[in-house]
Amino acid sequence: MNSDLAIARSVTLRPIAEIAAKAGIPEAALEPFGRTKAKISFDFIRSQQDRPDGALVLVTGISPTPAGEGKTTTTVGLGDALAASGASTMICLREPSLGPCFGVKGGAAGGGWAQIGPMEDINLHFTGDFHAITSAHNLLSAMIDNHIYWGNELGIDPKRVTWRRVMDMNDRALRSLVTGLGAANGEAREDGFDITVASEVMAVFCLARDVADLQARLARIIIGSRRDGSFITAGDLKADGAMAVLLQTALMPNLVQSLAGTPALVHGGPFANIAHGCNSLIATRFGLKLADVVVTEAGFGADLGAEKFLDIKSRAGGLQPSCAVVVATVRALKMHGGVAKSALGAEDVVAVSRGMVNLLRHVANMQSFGLPVVVGLNRFTSDTQAEIAEVQRGLDAIGVEMALCTHWSDGAAGAATLAAMVQRHIAAKSAKFTPLYPDEMPLADKIRTIAQRIYHAADVAVAPAAAKKLKAWEAAGFGHLPVCIAKTQYSFSVDPTALGAPSGHVVPVREVRLSAGAGFVVAICGDIMTMPGLPRHPAAETIALDANGEVQGLF
Repeated sequence: MNSDLAIARSVTLRPIAEIAAKAGIPEAALEPFGRTKAKISFDFIRSQQDRPDGALVLVTGISPTPAGEGKTTTTVGLGDALAASGASTMICLREPSLGPCFGVKGGAAGGGWAQIGPMEDINLHFTGDFHAITSAHNLLSAMIDNHIYWGNELGIDPKRVTWRRVMDMNDRALRSLVTGLGAANGEAREDGFDITVASEVMAVFCLARDVADLQARLARIIIGSRRDGSFITAGDLKADGAMAVLLQTALMPNLVQSLAGTPALVHGGPFANIAHGCNSLIATRFGLKLADVVVTEAGFGADLGAEKFLDIKSRAGGLQPSCAVVVATVRALKMHGGVAKSALGAEDVVAVSRGMVNLLRHVANMQSFGLPVVVGLNRFTSDTQAEIAEVQRGLDAIGVEMALCTHWSDGAAGAATLAAMVQRHIAAKSAKFTPLYPDEMPLADKIRTIAQRIYHAADVAVAPAAAKKLKAWEAAGFGHLPVCIAKTQYSFSVDPTALGAPSGHVVPVREVRLSAGAGFVVAICGDIMTMPGLPRHPAAETIALDANGEVQGLF
């Protein structure tokens, strides 16, 4: 049995009402989904709005290896350590997608003794939120084609429909296709599927403040245009009401727990390389009303998830982070230092030293937002004292604290040092958070600012068609929106093989998409795919049920 799964099954989770009581949530505010998970009513959420906010800690990471560096595990371990120290703590995480779960990366519930449960439920169907998002998205898709079929009163140009379909699975064969083939099946047109976590409905879901804001944002979703170029929205199709109905229950945050019994809100889950990579604003804002400290994470490296958390989510929700934790591993530093995957187990202090450029850039980037930074070095058994000392030496040189973390094997005790460092920064109130760019900056300049200041690029190369769209959107009143860069998570550049800290490169912007409902503009850079594919040997090959009907191979 997989060790994460074995550890999860060795712990009897507490009834969810006990976890809720610990967080100050009455049982009457819960809508239980079994014994160990529940949704929280909006009536109770609204009743907490006048309470002061706790401190917000953002966990991010260096540019990851394909297996990930343990951001979720560190988020859970840090939350448990803060709770063990006596601080009222809430962990806020994204919901896992089935795509990576059955692909290469595995689940996203943490690991070892620093995970949330019920692990199997969370990594699979959970409370059905992703299915609701998929259904709401595809309802709009169906209503578009149905409207065209029945006379097209709105004058939708079938060749200018930008709204695709989605499913929560990696399936490259569905990236591009033709719909409407066959007799009486509507007008044939080019279409395709994205993964659910790339859906604008997911982004709307995660940035909405309440049900009313959800429906208003859904109504603003642009599905395409007429032949004169004028936009058509989901509201024009009268689809927003039914979509909101499908999402109403899903929008209620999900309460679960860590193996140590720390309350956790797990809600929403956009990818960070093709979307904005943060859990729902509703869950984060609610957690801040309940707890002294909220620990949350942003997906992939700090150049993606953290930048979007700070420039998109924090801007939309008025969030003021107190501290950033950058997670690193010796394994990843050696890879950024030029070590092949096959040689990662051997000691290589020189490679660690070379790879430090990646970590140091991420630290500097977080500091540029006005945040104090702590590095959490997620320790593996193969790490040597010499390699760890080299990481410490590099961070000492810039005056940044590092905590050696063993929460995977030791639980809260393994993140106690990290928790103490974070608490000192919270108490010092030294954060001076400022977004990277102002609202009034032109859209192309916002993209350029991120590329130059975060990726250290020389410039961006915006395709002529994309540049024309950006200008048109500004003229239409969308110039104030933030931008969401879709690019590879493995490098500061758009080339996933350019490890370390490349500088002076040019970031190509091949396509832009206006997410008017979510409230941002997506810039697709390089060869990033909004529908990932499965690897040669996907994790799904090893996932099965045993003779007792228990899941095996899930990690």
